[in-house]
Amino acid sequence: MERHRTEAVDALILALPETAGSALYGMVDVLAATGTLWRELSGEGPGERLIEPHVVSLSRKPFRCGNGIPVNPDISIKDADAPEILILPELWLAPTDDLHERYAGLKDWIRNCYRQGSTIYTACSGSVLLAATGLLDGREATSHWGYEDLFRRNFPAVRFNPAPNLVIADPSGRIVTAGGATSWHDLALHIIARHCSPGEALRIAKVYLLKWHGEGQLPFASLVRRQPHADSVVRRAEDWLASHFREERAVAGVVADCRIPERSLKRRFKQATGASLMDYVQNLRIEEAKRLLENDSVSAERIASVVGYGNPAFFRRLFKRCTGLTPGAYRRMFHQFQS
Repeated sequence: MERHRTEAVDALILALPETAGSALYGMVDVLAATGTLWRELSGEGPGERLIEPHVVSLSRKPFRCGNGIPVNPDISIKDADAPEILILPELWLAPTDDLHERYAGLKDWIRNCYRQGSTIYTACSGSVLLAATGLLDGREATSHWGYEDLFRRNFPAVRFNPAPNLVIADPSGRIVTAGGATSWHDLALHIIARHCSPGEALRIAKVYLLKWHGEGQLPFASLVRRQPHADSVVRRAEDWLASHFREERAVAGVVADCRIPERSLKRRFKQATGASLMDYVQNLRIEEAKRLLENDSVSAERIASVVGYGNPAFFRRLFKRCTGLTPGAYRRMFHQFQS
């Protein structure tokens, strides 16, 4: 059933120098179109805007955000009351930048908005800023898969989940985090469905040709990421495995090459990389399988053998667990970009 409101929902979208302009202005455009654009394009006559988005920043002084895109804030945080909707969009952050040392006053303002009843939505790396406020402690959250290690190291109290596109962090639904990059599309549709109506979300999706990414982030995530660390033995192990991961006894081989006790290597490897030796080998194999599926027409059975698995059924189960898709579905998904 459609829900009708008598007045537009107030939504503040945060802009900082690190903000990605595409996510900022894309969200402004999509939310501002609620209640009006579909009616105009379909000939139904004028409508009334259902969400009023405004750009909020540290001050009202104009500045440039990511890639030099100009921003003219509508309001500053010192003058802004707690909105019904507060959106923290994508930030251009290095995978080691946890924002602990920046924006103390802004973090206080975000916490105060939540205490006063705001519903907080984050897109992509916006959840890093929210994590730095402490509001995600003890809660499940997502972000771009590239920030998984940052969360593991710097926000251990957050239950980080890199797989889904949206995570509702608390039973009240007042904290929602979205995954990477264009998952702000999914977030915008969720906001519209929740604060306006599912029907309006569908209409906006049709107008903007927005697709709900039901497959989540796993098909796009890199399973192997080199972590900064100072353990030369672990680095040697990583280098050896990069060339020998296809071998049947890869774990035994890397232990022999590193010339330290197996238990010590496994402990140090897990501590430095966050992954066990066996998981690291499996991740290397699945990444190679993904590359072959993206660029070749070789059968899944042959690919299983090439990457080190003699049992194709086990390979298929492992592949789906790591990517969320079967090898065949993964191939079809990525071949559409080549047609």
